[in-house]
Amino acid sequence: MKIVIETPKYSFFKYNKKGSQFVKEFLSPIPTIFNYGFIEGSLADDGMEKDVVVIGPRMSQNTVFEVHKTDGVVRFIDDSLVDDKEIIYAEGFFSKPVFYFYFHLYATFKKIYYLILKRKIAVCKFDGIIWYNGEPRK
Repeated sequence: MKIVIETPKYSFFKYNKKGSQFVKEFLSPIPTIFNYGFIEGSLADDGMEKDVVVIGPRMSQNTVFEVHKTDGVVRFIDDSLVDDKEIIYAEGFFSKPVFYFYFHLYATFKKIYYLILKRKIAVCKFDGIIWYNGEPRK
């Protein structure tokens, strides 16, 4: 699988790649604690390419790399649609409470985003993390 990083770790902006450009989609009051991207050529339930969370050192926007498998999945609902995020654990710090707190907070901010900027009520919620072969070491 070819992974493309859209949003580097520690960014306050979430980006989406549209063609050859990276477009700011969302401003978060907290920085992302992982690299965020997609699996090139895949298709998720929301009609976009499957999202990927990469736990490890900060990567530059448009970093592209290959993996053979993912390590787990973040179960997430965004705008009332399933929007799960595959997890790739490269290395480094992982704390279950920190990640759970981050995704609960992110879901809350997304609800506010839809209410204020899109003028609609949307279901956004974090439903947990599933690890395929056990949680990574801390």
